[in-house]
Parts: sequence; structure tokens; C-alpha cells
Amino acid sequence: MSASLSFLGATGTVTGSRYLVEADSRRILVDCGLFQGYKQLRLRNWSPFPVPPQSIDAVLLTHAHLDHSGYLPALVRDGFRGKVHCTAATAELCGLLLPDSGHLQEEEARYAQRKHYSKHKNPLPLYTEDDAKRALQHLEVISFDRALEIGESLEARFLPAGHLLGAAQISLQVGSRSIHFTGDLGRKADPLMREPTSFEGADILVCESTYGNRKHQTVDAERELASIINRVVRRGGAIIIPAFAVGRIQGVMLQIARLRQSGAIPYIPVFLNSPMGISATDIYHRFHNEHHVSREECEAMNEVAERVRTVEESKDLNRRQGPFIVVSASGMLTGGRVLHHLASFGPDPKNAIVLSGFQAGGTRGAALVRGERNLRIFGREVEIKAEVVELGSLSGHADADELIGWMRNAPPPEMTYVTHGEPESADALRFRIEHELGWAARVPEHLERVSLDAPQ
Repeated sequence: MSASLSFLGATGTVTGSRYLVEADSRRILVDCGLFQGYKQLRLRNWSPFPVPPQSIDAVLLTHAHLDHSGYLPALVRDGFRGKVHCTAATAELCGLLLPDSGHLQEEEARYAQRKHYSKHKNPLPLYTEDDAKRALQHLEVISFDRALEIGESLEARFLPAGHLLGAAQISLQVGSRSIHFTGDLGRKADPLMREPTSFEGADILVCESTYGNRKHQTVDAERELASIINRVVRRGGAIIIPAFAVGRIQGVMLQIARLRQSGAIPYIPVFLNSPMGISATDIYHRFHNEHHVSREECEAMNEVAERVRTVEESKDLNRRQGPFIVVSASGMLTGGRVLHHLASFGPDPKNAIVLSGFQAGGTRGAALVRGERNLRIFGREVEIKAEVVELGSLSGHADADELIGWMRNAPPPEMTYVTHGEPESADALRFRIEHELGWAARVPEHLERVSLDAPQ
């Protein structure tokens, strides 16, 4: 049986996760993510998919974050008719993320047309909310650790990855050959999620490298956040925390609830301004078996913030005087309600912008981390004078040491392909895999296709 693996995304970037496995006249797509960040990457979302969508037999989804799932509405709209296999929590979270993504794209296209800041006379969304709802009809739930038959010679197994509710590693058996996709690996000591299942070996390993050149700070997450909050409260400022609606918002609110309960921070108003974040927080209550937060702390996490649901309520926040905290999506400042808060509170030095997760290159969040203080928001330049703080203790990704530790006890694969990382991160992890583990490792090129027929 002839088989191949193609890297259709997540090479040279942490976004656009897409891997195509071809075997026995079948095409299986592992992940179907959006490219985000730099414009030249985002433009790939508008290019025709590298293979006709109707020729793909099935999609295997590691988890719900948009860089892994966010292109599904376009794939279905353009002809994909198969099943999208994923875990139960991933299916629920996609039910939030994908329609919201379509809605935001429609909203941004309308705003760009109204404000005349697009170079296109009639700017269009990549896909619509209705496209996303149609894509959800293709989701089919698979349990962790259960074999999924995809034709005669293809079998997949979803294994817990930590990182996020429903997040999976995917072990794919292709005839006599095995391929293991890490998806996004979580941490051993995550404040929310249980640790990822250990790697037991495969012929081919496809490994993420988001933090492949870094170690997470060893500072206490609650102490780090408390120091920031107390500092800004003393000067009467507002604290804006951009956070991913799924996973990160829940972690941030858990930390704030614990700090408030212990008296480490004063009692100030906290607002959760993300309808999707609100719904995702409710989902965390229903999937207790996937995380290690008690029901009591889940309730505290749920109740620590006043929920902001309407656009008018969101606008009212921009007229408030501090001190208070707003937790809002998106985590990399690429869109959503948080941009209005950034434009309103960013120019005042008594306020703070607290970045709570990885910032992909080309995003406003990455620009702030680099020290840039003039951002283009809704077609105009906004000078950021607020204090900018990057929290290093709340990441949901394994760092370089944790990735190496996860691999260390497994038999060596024939080849490890290092993906889903900025170039420096991917190459740094490749170097460590080769020199510390003695394994063969490569960083693949975009659209590269490799044979799976023979030892590599």
C-alpha cells in the first residue's frame, strides 16, 4: 500500500494546522486550521485548498482552537462532504468557536466597508456564520482511547493531550505504519487540565513546537497576577486581560477567584466580556473528568466576574473609571470586543494590558511584546501608553523541557517532524531532539509531501 504525508500548514508558523495523509486511495485530513498573524500567512486562507475538498474522505480534529479547526466552514462550503471526527468536548467547543468566527468575519467586513479602511470596494468575510453552522453538521464524536476505523487499512485513536477540554493527540495506523500527531500538548502541572498521555512510540512523530526554544517561568502564577493587579489598583487604573475564550479565560478567572478568596487582591469589579467565553466556562462544568478543578472552585470561577452580554454593556465598560478588571477575547488581539477596550484604555498610562498567552508573529499581541506602542485598530493608529505585561506562567502549551520529557522514554521514531512553531522555536526543538535524544528530526517545508512507504 502506497502512503504519504503532506504538510499543508503549521510549517514556519504556529497556525494553520493541516496535515494530509493519503493511503489506499483515501485522503484523511488531520486538523483544518486557520492561518493567523502575518498578512502573507492570512492570505493563504483565501487561496484554493491544496487538494479539492470533495476529494477528502474524513477530517480528524485534535481540538477546537481556530488554528486547528477554523477553516472547516470554508472546507465544507467548498465541497467537503465527509465526517469530522473529534471528541465530545471538542464538538461542543466548535459549536461556540466556529459560528462566532464566521460572525466576527462578517462583522469586520461590514465595519471595513462602512469605515472605508479596506482596499477592497466590497470587503467579504472568508466565510459566514451560516457556513460555520453547516460545517457543524459534519461533526461526529469519538471517545478517547477508542479505535476508529476509516476504511480497511486506516485506524485512528484519540488520546488525551491536556492543553484544552477535548484536546487530543491522534495516533494513526496506516497499514503497517504508524503516525502520531501531538496536536497541542498540555503541561504536566497545568492549573486546569490533566497532563497529556505519555508517548509510547510510532514510526513517524509529528510534534508541535510552540515553545520549542523556551522554558516557562517558574514564578507562582497567582503571585505574578496579584502583583500586577495590586500595582494597577493603587494608581486607579483599569486592567484589560486579552484571553482565548476557550481555556485561557477559564484559567485567568480561576486565578482571580483564588486571589480574591485569599485576600491577596482587593475586591474590585471583574467583568467577563466574551459571550463565547461565558458559554465555554459553562462547558467546563460539564466535563469535570477532563480537568482537576473541584466543583466548588468551578463555581467560584464561574461567579467571580459579572457577565457582559450585550454590545451596549460592552460599550458602557469603555466609559467606566478604574480600578476594575476586564477579561475579554481574543487572546492575541486579532479581533473581538477586546480591541475596543484596547483602543479606549490603551492610551492611558495608569491602565495595564496583561497578555495571558502565546502571541503569534504578526498579531497585535506580538507587536506589544516586541515593544511596539502604536497599533492599527479599526483603521486608525492608537498609541499605547498603558503598562504592558506578559504573563509567562499561564501557558497551556508544554515548554521545550516538557516536550523533550514527554518523548524521552519512548522508542525512537524513524523520523520526527517538528511543526507548529515559529522558525526559531521549531529549529531549536529539532536540535534538542537530535542531540539529546539521538533521534532523527526535521522541520518540514510548507506543502512538502513525504512518502510513508519505507523507513525514513
